[in-house]
Amino acid sequence: MDWSASTLWWLAAGVLVAAELASGTFYLLMLALGCAAGALAAHAGLAGSMQLVSAAALGGGATMGWYLKRSRVPRSAPAASNRDVNIDIGQSVQVAAWAVDGTAAVRYRGAQWAVRYAGPGTPAPGPHTIVALQGSELVVASATPPAAR
Repeated sequence: MDWSASTLWWLAAGVLVAAELASGTFYLLMLALGCAAGALAAHAGLAGSMQLVSAAALGGGATMGWYLKRSRVPRSAPAASNRDVNIDIGQSVQVAAWAVDGTAAVRYRGAQWAVRYAGPGTPAPGPHTIVALQGSELVVASATPPAAR
């Protein structure tokens, strides 16, 4: 069986698309675009070296363009401390007393929660702000600045 160069380029593009679907790496789609450019160059009757140049130019250019676009977008906060993910981030809780290890128990949203202090200095009783959730534990910082205490 004698396969044409364009068939091999289309097969490579298909393999890259399948690998992207399995891995979720968007960059593989950019490389698949490069393979499609190589296939179109083969359909146009260009030599093998020109097919490689067109595939490398489009695939590499698209990959570099996507990388530059992604590097300019600010990264979102981790899910544990991202207010878009956890509605509790930024809410207030009242801590009555702290244990020696920096933990406490508070009532929040009608349930008992374990609380861990993550602010500067030593924890003091009073209002605290939730800064993250780790499992079923609230991570809090003091709602009042240390100088005001």
